[in-house]
Amino acid sequence: AVVSTQSGHYGRGVDEVVEGSPYTTELETMEKYGAEFCVHGDDITLSADGTDTYQIVKDAGKYKECKRTQGVSTTDLVGRMLLMTRANNLSQSSDTGLPSQDEFVSPYTKACNLLQTNSKITQFSSPSNEPKPGDKIVYTAGAFDLLHPGLVDFLEAAKKEGSYLIVGLYEDDVVNEYKGSQYPVQILQERVLSVLANRHVNEVLIGAPYPLTEEVLDHFKIDVVVQGMVHEGDHDSDHYAVARQRGIFKEIDSGNCLKTEDLVMRIIRNRKLFMDRNRQKQIKELNNINRMAKKEKSTDCDSALIPLL
Repeated sequence: AVVSTQSGHYGRGVDEVVEGSPYTTELETMEKYGAEFCVHGDDITLSADGTDTYQIVKDAGKYKECKRTQGVSTTDLVGRMLLMTRANNLSQSSDTGLPSQDEFVSPYTKACNLLQTNSKITQFSSPSNEPKPGDKIVYTAGAFDLLHPGLVDFLEAAKKEGSYLIVGLYEDDVVNEYKGSQYPVQILQERVLSVLANRHVNEVLIGAPYPLTEEVLDHFKIDVVVQGMVHEGDHDSDHYAVARQRGIFKEIDSGNCLKTEDLVMRIIRNRKLFMDRNRQKQIKELNNINRMAKKEKSTDCDSALIPLL
């Protein structure tokens, strides 16, 4: 699979990444990389003028559609971060001019929250979850909120410390306690799917204990526990103390200092731009939905006509 993206980080099932690809998919791009068809979710992606960005490949018969993961979208995540801005400003002024939650709900996802099922987790998981004999098992834990390049680089570096990587994900209330404010941006179920889809991760411990316990080390037969050089949040205690006592703790440098807070601050600094972007995107999506509904109704009416003899 060849994926068009603005980042060189990718998950399972991806063989090659095309950076800086055009937003509207072109046949020339597909031919250049030997792609036989183009795949997208069942949520429509529109350009600035409201045109379907995949219309060219659809017309050429090279488009395939798959069902998207319902309940979350980029528009929603940006909206959540903008609401963090709103919450932080409420104490300063009762009239902030900042958006309400309803203003940032995508028409394609507003009717559905993320509903976690075992089949959904299996879909995102590695084909073979069990460690093999002789595997060196690596463990790390954290929030892994908004899985960004800084976190992906850390996971890649962590995997290099062994051959089987287990990632512990903390409960939402634990993350909120040590990071404070409006964190986490993503709920636990969303963070689980994001981390499971990462190509370096073999297993995820959902609701990992904080701090790390002897039970976890023994149950998973962990050989090394790693932590990055960049620490997110305010940890009052050494949550990896048991690993240090066993002499299996290691701090590693991924070479990437990007933090989740950095992404949130970008949104906050550019909130007017993102507010306008999200509103325009919502209007385009609603207009397209209405246009499709009218077209479908017109087709139904035409098929119902009975010719006069």
